[in-house]
Amino acid sequence: MKRREIFVRPPKRRRYAAVAAALFVTLLAAGCGGASSAATDGQGEVVLQPAGAQGPDPYTDTTALSGGAPPPVPPVPSSEPSPTRGLTLRTLSGATPGLYGGTQSIGSCDVEQQVMFLGGDQARARSFARGAGISQADIPDYLRGLTPVVLRADTRVTNHGYRAGSAVSFQAVLQAGTAVLVDGHGAPKVRCACGNPLKPPVAVKGAVVHTGQSWDGYQPDKVVVIKPTVQIINSLVIVNVINNTWIERNAGTDGEEDRRPDVLPPVTPDDIFTYPPLAEPPGTVDPSQPGDSTGPSDGTSSPAPPEQPVNPPVEPVPDMPNEQLPPPVEPDVPSDQGVTPSEPDLLLPTEEPAEPDTFQG
Repeated sequence: MKRREIFVRPPKRRRYAAVAAALFVTLLAAGCGGASSAATDGQGEVVLQPAGAQGPDPYTDTTALSGGAPPPVPPVPSSEPSPTRGLTLRTLSGATPGLYGGTQSIGSCDVEQQVMFLGGDQARARSFARGAGISQADIPDYLRGLTPVVLRADTRVTNHGYRAGSAVSFQAVLQAGTAVLVDGHGAPKVRCACGNPLKPPVAVKGAVVHTGQSWDGYQPDKVVVIKPTVQIINSLVIVNVINNTWIERNAGTDGEEDRRPDVLPPVTPDDIFTYPPLAEPPGTVDPSQPGDSTGPSDGTSSPAPPEQPVNPPVEPVPDMPNEQLPPPVEPDVPSDQGVTPSEPDLLLPTEEPAEPDTFQG
């Protein structure tokens, strides 16, 4: 079987014992709330998906591990969806330290269980491969080459549901705390609560209509877009969600090789998601104990900005946004500073949108 080479460092995975064939046969055909045609057919709809909910049309049962993520905030039942003005969504590089979180030595997803689920249903495996943009034969190596982490910010993605044997794409916002599998470019590729393949977001047509389930603290202007890096990332610098310290996690591992970074990021994790971005980083900070971003008021110390991580190698500085968000007046197309239409995962709408969101680099 041809192995898909993704990372420089060969991935290491624990091997699980074989289970009875019956476990492969029964998979959920719909999410907790059932499938909704509006979730995929609505041209301007963005589905809000709480961290623990399967959502519409899942590929598999959940493989998210409770020990790898903080408990999600209880969702708030959504009212009748109504159009909203578009927003310019902030774009962050997939190599940004603190963009993702996790628990020391514990993966957020059971990768081997995900492999077994898809291996037991050929129709779903074929559909998953199409949605992920890989061959069906490469699914086991592909999944084992991904890194389990959790999102630390509400994140816009293109999700894929399994319906009538096909991968049906829809725009979604995943709640912070969602367990995902990330590839060698720092991009989320699988949502562990449902097994759905993920891709970068695309522009929607017309005014944005939010559906699904909201959650306490959700703010549309705080949603981020993750831009894949050009360079391969051998490890991710993430935040330990248990004690708020730094972890370096090798790509393609479940956390068994987690360690303290040799060079700590010069910022606190909370600075990554400051809105608007800080004009000047806070004063003296002990990076080994990330937490409150408040620093001395006299401004005597200025750590380096978050867009220049020291370890691991990352994208050039332009990939890391450092400008204040502009007013929400842009059309619903990716801007030149963010994710551009030239990339294969992004498509422009065929019509001029009314009042949509945009992605800013």
